[in-house]
Formats: sequence, structure tokens, C-alpha cells
Amino acid sequence: MPGDGLIRVGAVVFIIGAIATLVTVAPLFLGTEPFPTLAYCVSMLMGVGFLVAAAGVLRAIAAQRRQARASVPAA
Repeated sequence: MPGDGLIRVGAVVFIIGAIATLVTVAPLFLGTEPFPTLAYCVSMLMGVGFLVAAAGVLRAIAAQRRQARASVPAA
């Protein structure tokens, strides 16, 4: 189905961003030196992954609507 690939890619990118977010927040609780700026940039992948997955969901919805319209007999 259209959009499934985007949903999977978005989920993977989201998970990578979520792990990076947990890693960048850990020094606050452990009292260690904070990570470099690049680690904070990687944590922004969480939002990017969410947007990619949302685009996949919208694409799947549009495909299902087109399929439903095509299956309805013309009056």
C-alpha cells in the first residue's frame, strides 16, 4: 500500500531521534559533561521522523480514498 515505506522509515528515524534525545538528556541527571552540539542536532530527528511517518499516513489515506471512489459505481 502506498505510504507504508514512509511510515516505516519515519518510525526508524523517530526511534533514532528518541534514543539520541535520551542520550543527550542523560548528562543532566548524571552530572557529567554535556554532549557536543551535534548530539542535540541528531535528537531533532525525532520530529523529522514523526513528520515523515505522518506524510506516509496521509498518503495511505489518500490512496484508500481514491480506491473507494473507483469502486463506487457511477450513477
